[in-house]
Parts: sequence; C-alpha cells; structure tokens
Amino acid sequence: MRKRVVVHGRVQGVFFRDSTRQRAEAAGVTGWVANRPDGTVEAVFEGNDEAVESLVRWMHDGPRGADVDRVEVGDEDPEGLSGFDVR
Repeated sequence: MRKRVVVHGRVQGVFFRDSTRQRAEAAGVTGWVANRPDGTVEAVFEGNDEAVESLVRWMHDGPRGADVDRVEVGDEDPEGLSGFDVR
C-alpha cells in the first residue's frame, strides 16, 4: 500500500518530520517526509496496510506542539521504496 499525505496547520518547526521518520522506521514503513514552501508537510508511506493506515491516523494529530487543521490523503501505486528519508 502507498499513501501520499499533506498536512495543513501549524506543522513546521514542531519536529513533525523527524517524529514521522521515527514512527515510520519503527513500523517498518518506507517513504519520505518533507516541508513544503506553502507551510504544509507532505509525506509518502509505503508498507503493509495496517502500518501505513496507523501512520496516516497519527498524522491527524502529529507530534506535541503541532496544530493540525486538515489532512489530505491519496492512494498511489507502490514504487518499492527503501528506507525513510527526511527531505
């Protein structure tokens, strides 16, 4: 399974990317997470359904200090990524 997630709100400068990386690595999910110029955080998750869905649910709250307004989630075809990168 592969999901692309864009998180809106106060999500930059609150360790959102690093917290996402830690959770993804712990869950065995591959992909990446990045700050976007418009102030959002974008992530791509690939892995088993349960692990990916768990990360997507967590993105609705994020780390302490984040204030998530809304989350966009889209399905994509898996690419067979390896590792998890912070961009």
